[in-house]
Formats: sequence, C-alpha cells, structure tokens
Amino acid sequence: MKMNRIAMAALLLAGMVTAAPAADTTETYKARLSAVAADARTRPELAGLGSATAVLSGSKLTVTGSFDGLRSPATMAQLHSAVAAGVRGPVIQDLTVAKALSGMISGSVDLTPPQIEALRKGGLYIQIHSEKAPDGVLWGWLLR
Repeated sequence: MKMNRIAMAALLLAGMVTAAPAADTTETYKARLSAVAADARTRPELAGLGSATAVLSGSKLTVTGSFDGLRSPATMAQLHSAVAAGVRGPVIQDLTVAKALSGMISGSVDLTPPQIEALRKGGLYIQIHSEKAPDGVLWGWLLR
C-alpha cells in the first residue's frame, strides 16, 4: 500500500511537470545596416548596406547577417551596447565578419541582465568597420 502511494505520487508529479507549458524565452530582433559617418573624414568612404537577425534564447544572443557594397574590405564587426537607439556605446563582443566588400557576419554572446534590458530597449547595435572607414561604416540597431 505504501509503495502504491509513492508510485501514485511520482506519477502525479511527473504529469504535472510534463503538463506545464514550456516557457518560450526566444526573442527575435532585426537590424538594417546602413552607412553612418562617424566623422566628416570618413564620409566619402561610406557606402553599403546589410541586414542582421539576432535571436535571444535565455541569455544567449546569436547574430547572423549579411552586408554588401562596401568601398573597401570589412575589417571587423562588433556588437555594442548603448543607453538608447542612435547613441554610441562600448563594445560587448566581436563578431565574425567576411574580410571582403560583401559577405556574412555571425557570432554569439551570453548577455548580462543589464545588456538584455538594453537590447529590449533598442540599445544594442552592430557596427561593421572597413579598411577606409576604421571607425565604422555600417551600423544597425537591433529592434523587435
């Protein structure tokens, strides 16, 4: 009898766990990458466009995207955090980028709670640098 109660309790507990709806913690963000001058000196070298998607699953943010039309090869891509969209901020993570006039960007990072909050408020952005625009040529803020 005691064994039946234990078995019954285990079955009930297992049923409650499997019946509970799974929390969907995946959020998707998009960025349109466009040429933005960091200063007047780099303005003549600005050209190109691109797009990126970032998926937040738990605290892990995975970024994928592409770009095209740069006037000089890309040298690096980075994920930045700022207080709001349109405001520059510090680097969070380097991303992988094709060292070419066009190509792909990708990368992932585990975000801190303040960085997740910044993402949700539009404060994370992607920046691609090139040989002739070392302070950044394409920029795009991640928005829902």
